[in-house]
Amino acid sequence: MHLRIELVNSDTFEVPLHYNHMLQGFIYRTIDEKMAVFLHNLGYGNTRKFKLFTFSRLMGTFDNESKRGRIVFKGNVFFELASPIDDFCESFANGLFKRNVNIGGYELDIAGITIERQRVIGSEAILETLSPVVAYSTLAKGDGSKYTCYFQPGERDFERIVVENLRKKYEAISGDRTEDELRIRCVTNPRMCVVEYKNIIIKGYMCKLKLSGSQRLIQVAVDAGLGSKNSMGFGCVRLAHKSRLHGFPAYRSL
Repeated sequence: MHLRIELVNSDTFEVPLHYNHMLQGFIYRTIDEKMAVFLHNLGYGNTRKFKLFTFSRLMGTFDNESKRGRIVFKGNVFFELASPIDDFCESFANGLFKRNVNIGGYELDIAGITIERQRVIGSEAILETLSPVVAYSTLAKGDGSKYTCYFQPGERDFERIVVENLRKKYEAISGDRTEDELRIRCVTNPRMCVVEYKNIIIKGYMCKLKLSGSQRLIQVAVDAGLGSKNSMGFGCVRLAHKSRLHGFPAYRSL
């Protein structure tokens, strides 16, 4: 399920350049306490644990004031939240009407919420990234220390890591294991985004991707996010044709 939230911004609304943790905190404060504690402490799945939600970047008209380290939005602000867990989506939607919307110290009103189920039909789909997709491996150096290697769309390791991640998410959602196959190809050139999350540097990529193969794995990508670190605001995707049909605002890249 996808929730598109439009927030009223009558003047200006500022956020830091790296605001993922701020928007994530807002989501945790909005859902009910019981669910927030469950996601924070446990999550879904028996072996590998997942939060099973993701969210887009903030969208709207803005100025990137990088010298001040701020993004200044003018006019209404949009973002999208996705999860395969209906209880999570309902908890978030209900929470929006029970408390003030406060993001980064700014009080914002709700202009509207659109709830949508994006159904994958067939074995192919073109997905549009609404937040950077992250695929990485932790490797060892010769001295025994570890480092993180990030992969970009088009690389074989990117596809391998993302597909295995989708299989594990499918198991966490359904309780069943799968060895379904999936191919991932770039439709547009990937653009690297470097994001700082709580003093950690994370690299992800924005682009359009064509997924071919398992319909149920494509559905997991649409509902739960593509790649890793979804609950930190990475890997939020939507069906590209849905963006056109529903007038989703054009995303201006930061």
